[in-house]
Formats: sequence, structure tokens, C-alpha cells
Amino acid sequence: MIIQVVLIIFILFVISRIAMRFKAGDMTGREFIIWMIFWLSVAVATILPQKTDLIAQKVGVERGADLLVYLSIVVLFFIVFKILVKLEKIDKDITKIVRDDAISRSQKDE
Repeated sequence: MIIQVVLIIFILFVISRIAMRFKAGDMTGREFIIWMIFWLSVAVATILPQKTDLIAQKVGVERGADLLVYLSIVVLFFIVFKILVKLEKIDKDITKIVRDDAISRSQKDE
């Protein structure tokens, strides 16, 4: 019971931060909706943990907590993949900018 209260307080804090970032223009409407759905789903799973057991059993997992762990791992790997792809693109962009800058500087020196 105490963990549920702590989690709900944390979820409300995170939702307030998401709303602030959206209002500040740091987040698109799509990102805002995705994060809100995610955190509201976490809140529902926190308030009604027995429902996660029912969903888990329908997909072939014994406990709801196990299902949440499996899904979390899959989502985290996907996020890491997206970050790595973005970092690789940034690295290529920086290399191109530095290369172009070096060429233009060498042409000025001549």
C-alpha cells in the first residue's frame, strides 16, 4: 500500500514535468500524448495490479509483474536502438560539418 502511494505521487510529479515541457515547447504533441498514455497506464497498473495478472495470463505469462518487466526490457532496448541511430546520424553530420569547414579554411589560406 505504501509503495502504491509513493508511485502515484511520483507519477503525478512526472506528469506535471511532461505538461511543463509541452507548454514550454520542448516536446511535440505526439510525444506528449505518448508519454501521457504511458504514465497513465503505469498509474492504472499501480492502482489495479490484479488487472495486470489477467492481461498477463491472456498473453501466456504467469504474473502481471513479469509481463511488465518483459515489456519494459523490450521498450528500453528499442529506446537504446533509437538513441544509437540518432547518435550515429549526429556523428556523421558533425564529421561532414568539420570536413566542409576544413576545406573552406584551406581554400581561404591559398
